[in-house]
This record gives sequence, structure tokens and C-alpha cells, in this order.
Amino acid sequence: MNGLTGSRRLARPVRLTLAKKLGGDIDGAWWPYSNSVAQELYGLIEGLHEPLGEVVDIRINWPVTEGPLDLETLVNTSTRRVASGDCRRLRLMYVDGRRGRAKLLVVPHMTSADLGGLVMRGAAAMPVAGLERDSRMFATADLVVRTARTESAQWTAQMCSG
Repeated sequence: MNGLTGSRRLARPVRLTLAKKLGGDIDGAWWPYSNSVAQELYGLIEGLHEPLGEVVDIRINWPVTEGPLDLETLVNTSTRRVASGDCRRLRLMYVDGRRGRAKLLVVPHMTSADLGGLVMRGAAAMPVAGLERDSRMFATADLVVRTARTESAQWTAQMCSG
């Protein structure tokens, strides 16, 4: 139950971005501060309460025993595609509320501030300044978000058919 009758002050603000219009393959991103998603889940639910209403279901696409990917080393820089040596997928969450739903990319907690910020903005379709767009970091973030969109579309299709 998350009626959220009162506001709980968090030690750190929730790192959450959402697109202005929900309904895409990726609607935004959540960037927890630690590997313990469960400890930070209340903050996420609180942050999603206004746009989605009461959260009634959360689905994830990764086994709870699997550690997060390191986005910094995920990309094969010579081919500019996600390296396939690691069979783990990007972490995605499907959050269903009473008034809406959002598909979120979960940014690994250990991601650098520069890359994490670009991934968060890209996942929410927020603009990026011209100089940042020309960087290797932006290319990596863009590739991560595009890969997340593809994985999200495949995952959603599996959920609907199963």
C-alpha cells in the first residue's frame, strides 16, 4: 500500500527523470545511490506517485541475485555497440500506477556522474547541450539508451504474449 498520506524527508533526493509524455519504450530513468534497490524503493515510489498515482505493480527484468552492469565498460569502443561478452541485460523496471505506467532504465549505482547524468537525460528525452553531444561520453549514453529502448520493446512484447 502506498497511499502516501504524509511526506517522508529523504536523506538524498531521488534521482529520477521522466519524459513529458509517458508511453514510449523507455519513459525515463532511476539512478539509485547504492546496489540495494529495496532500500531506495520507497523514494522511487514517492517520486512516481504524482505522475502515476498509487503504484500497484513493479516488474523488473533482472534476477535479484545478479549484480548490475558497469556502463563505463559496457561499450565496445571500436564497434560502438554494446559488448556481448556479458550476458546480463540493462536493468529495466515497469512501474504500473492507478493513473499511468512508466518504463524506467535503472542506472547502475556506480556509474560516473557525467555518464549517469547523460543517460538520465537521454532516457527522459531531455535536451543535451551541443558541446556535450560531441563527446565520447554522450555517444556511450546514447548507445545505452537506444539499447534500453530495444530491450524494453522486446521485454514488453514478452510480457504481453505470456
